Amino acid sequence: MLMWTVDLGSAALLTALEVAALAAFWFAEGLKQWAAGGARPPGATARLILVLTVGPTGLVAVGYGFYRADLPVACGSQALLAAALILLSVLGGGTECARWITQHTSRSCPLRERVRRRGRTTWRSGK
Repeated sequence: MLMWTVDLGSAALLTALEVAALAAFWFAEGLKQWAAGGARPPGATARLILVLTVGPTGLVAVGYGFYRADLPVACGSQALLAAALILLSVLGGGTECARWITQHTSRSCPLRERVRRRGRTTWRSGK
């Protein structure tokens, strides 16, 4: 009975702490973006990828420790949380790739094409 209590308690406590840490990270990143006037602050992509790759690695290590300590519920909760973070990293990486492709596609358009899209009559007059 004591082992199940320790197992469930550690699973709930660690999961809550990890979710709170991830929420605090996103809150801090949101504050940085708000302070930058809605623009993405420098290094935001690198920080996101770092958190979403180091996080699951740590969760797997902790889950293995729980497995070795014969705490199956805590091990399973760490595995589920690691899978969710891996899914988030795939989705975040896809979003960043789409953003990069969009930026580089718009930069490769000729100047006259971009000016015509903005609705100017001539590209030198600025009107």
